[in-house]
Amino acid sequence: MKRPSRRRILGLAAGTGAAVTVGAAGWSQLAGAPTERVLASKALLPEPFGVPLPVPPVARPVRGEQGADVYAVEQREGRIEILPGLKTTVWGYDGIFPGPTFSAHSGRRTVLEVRNSLTVPTVTHLHGGVTPPESDGYPTDLLLPDRCSPGQAHRIHGGMAGAHEGRTAVGHRTYEYPLPQRAATLWYHDHRMDFSAPQVWRGLAGFFLIRDEEEARLPLPGGERDIPLMLCDRSFEEDGSFRYPAHSHDSFPDGVLGDVQLVNGAPWPVLEVSAVRYRFRFLNASNARRYRLRLEAGGGRRGRFVQIGSDGGLLAAPQPLASVDLAPGERCDTVIDFAAFPVGSRITLRNTAAQGGMREVMRFHVVRRERKDDSRVPTRLAASFDKLMPSAAMPVRVFDFRRTHTADDRQMWTINGRPFSTDTVLASPRLGSVERWRFSSDFHHPVHIHLARFQVVARGGRPPAAADAGWKDTVDVRPYEVVEALVRFAGYKGRYMLHCHNLEHEDMAMMANFQVT
Repeated sequence: MKRPSRRRILGLAAGTGAAVTVGAAGWSQLAGAPTERVLASKALLPEPFGVPLPVPPVARPVRGEQGADVYAVEQREGRIEILPGLKTTVWGYDGIFPGPTFSAHSGRRTVLEVRNSLTVPTVTHLHGGVTPPESDGYPTDLLLPDRCSPGQAHRIHGGMAGAHEGRTAVGHRTYEYPLPQRAATLWYHDHRMDFSAPQVWRGLAGFFLIRDEEEARLPLPGGERDIPLMLCDRSFEEDGSFRYPAHSHDSFPDGVLGDVQLVNGAPWPVLEVSAVRYRFRFLNASNARRYRLRLEAGGGRRGRFVQIGSDGGLLAAPQPLASVDLAPGERCDTVIDFAAFPVGSRITLRNTAAQGGMREVMRFHVVRRERKDDSRVPTRLAASFDKLMPSAAMPVRVFDFRRTHTADDRQMWTINGRPFSTDTVLASPRLGSVERWRFSSDFHHPVHIHLARFQVVARGGRPPAAADAGWKDTVDVRPYEVVEALVRFAGYKGRYMLHCHNLEHEDMAMMANFQVT
């Protein structure tokens, strides 16, 4: 497949086109290697912990029909204040960043009507969703701008041979999510071929929460003490606009890292809390940055996390953690008990996988006592947790994520030695089956599988890490390491994909198809 010609057809949609320095995606710190290189902002950056934590608004259905909740959302530009005193133009769902949070119920059909009022094509992917293929957000299932002329649409169709032209829509597309899955913290984001990285960087991402009766019966913190936290990094021009390099793959082969830490779109925010338990749904929505989160209260005191869920929902039982590791695309559902700290305490959430100002993430300020905390973390979470066991009868497949070089010495990111082609299928698992998939890598690659969920059974020939617990849809594959997972294919037949969730690597063709039969 000739990627440059397709790029010319689709048009260039990066950011400012500024020349920048970019580099290693966080492994250097975890491995004790030299300092990472980042994309430097030109704007004057604020001191940490000077702005309150925002919480994205919850979307409301526009109507109900035939057992479904119907939502309408518009992709459009918005002008918002991210850095104090400056305005940033975002590409957002409903013009905000992060987009509105969708709160859906397991087994109840959710219909998302998306209008594209931007100037570029988009694709919306529900990350972690068990979704029919036509609504999964395949990267060439384009939603063209509502101002796209018939002639422009025809030219794009003509350049997308082999890419399911019939799934291209103009102006408006309806995504249907039946949600045959348990309660979980999902997210939605742009997934457009070759341009996921710059379009997510500019704001096209948000939370999608699934709830169910099993989780509702648990005495976990809820209401205003159930808070989603989207972690991502960005860089800014002097006028407050997003800073992103010209879309040249050779200029940032390891992924783009920013120098401003955002939580729910705010730089290094602070949250005032009571001395009770809170539930925090952590999401790493960065293009390439990794996190190793710790709670530090000064004087050598540290807090702890109690993990209750991962990508695919509740764990069987809670696990206490001194730190939380998150690669791009991963989620970790936790409870933090601030009753362990006296009123007046300031607890800093730090990323020990970063350096300098990027070690700071946000701060919690304990401002009051409460008479009573009715929440608790039970010793049993998921009433029935189906633990997968390997067997000799399982099909075994190997996927090697590796950087190769072309004859003219250009870098290319591949799976099993191949760059992505819409026409090539690397696996054909059967619906309802479980397979053993082995991932290997020459770099840090967070591997995401569409539709399927999996359990990690081995990492580097040893038991899984704490971060691998529970049902997953994304797993961090570290350099020269083999990760083995038991993958269950439930839901729907059709064409899906796996790919690296370092978004720049995804845009550099590190994707592959599989066909559920």
